[in-house]
Amino acid sequence: MSESTPGWEPREPMPAELPPRFDDPAGSGGGYPQQQPFGYPQPGSYPQPGNPMTGPPPSNVGWAVASLLFFWPLAFSAFTHSAKVFPLWMTGDPQGALAASERAKSLGKISLFLAVGLFVLLIVFYVVALVAIIGTVNNTTTS
Repeated sequence: MSESTPGWEPREPMPAELPPRFDDPAGSGGGYPQQQPFGYPQPGSYPQPGNPMTGPPPSNVGWAVASLLFFWPLAFSAFTHSAKVFPLWMTGDPQGALAASERAKSLGKISLFLAVGLFVLLIVFYVVALVAIIGTVNNTTTS
């Protein structure tokens, strides 16, 4: 309602000066400590010059899924590291977030390499077993 509304009167007169707000652009803060808005890193935790990282590193959850498909025992650790990337970034630990991201990626690659290695060993085993069986069959038919 405005002052021109009939029958309206303010309860108290307006103070001459309002108290400072929390987001005071003058920087006085009114005695309260200044805080960064949610989602922004605290001062001092910004990426250093020469560090091109401007956002959180990739979580590499795709590599965690690869570890689940190819060598599941490493998937637990890969998913854990993948899930820690964003919380570490948001708490102002970009180095920890990058380390967790790289660890999830390396565990996925290790799982892939182990799966390929085990597959190659399986093929070699089958070839050796097939050669042994064929050799045994040929020896029994010629005797």
